[in-house]
Amino acid sequence: MKNELTLVETFAAKPEEIYRAWLSTDGHTAMTGSPAKVDGRVGGEFTAWDGYIWGTFLELEENRRILQAWHTSEFPEGADDSGVEVLLEPVAGGTKLTIIHTQIPEGQAEGYEKGWEDFYFKPMREYYSS
Repeated sequence: MKNELTLVETFAAKPEEIYRAWLSTDGHTAMTGSPAKVDGRVGGEFTAWDGYIWGTFLELEENRRILQAWHTSEFPEGADDSGVEVLLEPVAGGTKLTIIHTQIPEGQAEGYEKGWEDFYFKPMREYYSS
């Protein structure tokens, strides 16, 4: 079964706006519409969606790339973290954002694909279009 996914979406915002928001408590909360707590530095921890998602920032390339160890409350007990790589590329009118989500527990990739759309991309489109 599939245990990774790649999603691409374009937002009407500069890469640095999305990068800063992803890495800050206030910004992440605003762009997703749900409380988050973010320590946006390498080794810093984060939680999102009322603690449903948590993890650690592994690598950061300013305004270009974010690599996270990522976990949810739906992972089986003892499961390793998955990896989430966020790539930001400037394009005409905004930013092409690519999510590469790897090492997803068996049978859960389809649910996370829908989750990225419903709980990140949809609120981000609304946030950055206003």
